[in-house]
Amino acid sequence: MQLQISSLKVAVSHRISPTPSAHFWKTLATHLLIPLFLAGGMALAYLGAFHQPQPHDLKVAIVGNSAQSMVFAQTVGDKAVGALDVQTVPDEQTAIALVTDRSIAAAYETDATHATLIVASAASDTTAAAAQKIFLPIAYQQNLPLQLDDVVSVSDGDSTGQGLFFLLVALSVGGYASAVTIAALTGGISVRWRLAISAAVAAVIAAIGIIVAGPIYHVLGSNALGVGLFAWLYDFGIIAIGVGLHPILRKWTTPVLTMLFVMLNFTSSGGIFAAPFQPAFFAGLNTFWNGAAWLNAAQTLTYFPGQGFGFAALRLALWAGVGVALILLTHLWSIRRTAVADETALVTQEEQEQSAIAA
Repeated sequence: MQLQISSLKVAVSHRISPTPSAHFWKTLATHLLIPLFLAGGMALAYLGAFHQPQPHDLKVAIVGNSAQSMVFAQTVGDKAVGALDVQTVPDEQTAIALVTDRSIAAAYETDATHATLIVASAASDTTAAAAQKIFLPIAYQQNLPLQLDDVVSVSDGDSTGQGLFFLLVALSVGGYASAVTIAALTGGISVRWRLAISAAVAAVIAAIGIIVAGPIYHVLGSNALGVGLFAWLYDFGIIAIGVGLHPILRKWTTPVLTMLFVMLNFTSSGGIFAAPFQPAFFAGLNTFWNGAAWLNAAQTLTYFPGQGFGFAALRLALWAGVGVALILLTHLWSIRRTAVADETALVTQEEQEQSAIAA
């Protein structure tokens, strides 16, 4: 028995090294690359986008066409150079129309007894709150009580106005997580079937999101079907891009999709802070990124029916087109790579046979 214990101790001592080898450290570093990439990327993206939101050329209006109104607008603009883009509008109806159309973020109107701030919280609740912080001190200096006129308010089921953004989060995570699975399991079937499966899974993810946001939590309005169609197009684009990239990126597909559709997507979408409150980099992404396009279309259908969403639809279609193109290109690349590998193997086999004959 003692001999067996001694033998076991000797065996364990041979298997467990007191100091990890160089191969161990290299393997550990290789496996930690992806988690460290995600940690650094998430920190840079979220803190970079949200750590200090400040308005940049936020479009606001002063109601009134008198010389006094124009001077007042000029004064407000001069005190907030770079932060506010101040214009004047002739009357309250024009101001309401511009706010409702999302052409301006807020309009400030005064009379002898009070001041009114016209906003649309459905466009961005954080922007409406920021406008109040901007104009409340101005009203105080004028000795006027400030009242809020929210001309397009959020629904009862979405009191923060961010329900659509959280739906965007769910759609995005479901999309890029499904992309890797689809890519891994469909590599051996035709491109047509890969596209069909991607489209079907995107429809399922969109349906789940719409059911949860609509009948369960009542975030969506009467245009839920339209929002769902855009959700399908959005998810199809994400899944197609993931399936197209997987043959090249392999294990790096998930972190790259996380970078594209979480780090850069959520921060630039405008769901937390609208583009005028984002740093220049993220505000630039907001003009063409797919998350911003989907959120704009979903907001329009839910809160601003009748307004155009053609540009948002075009952006989503272009992203989906990029995904389809990637699947086709990487399919052709895989065929070419396989052909080259087979040709190389055949040449090597022939050389080996010739060497054997010569020997």
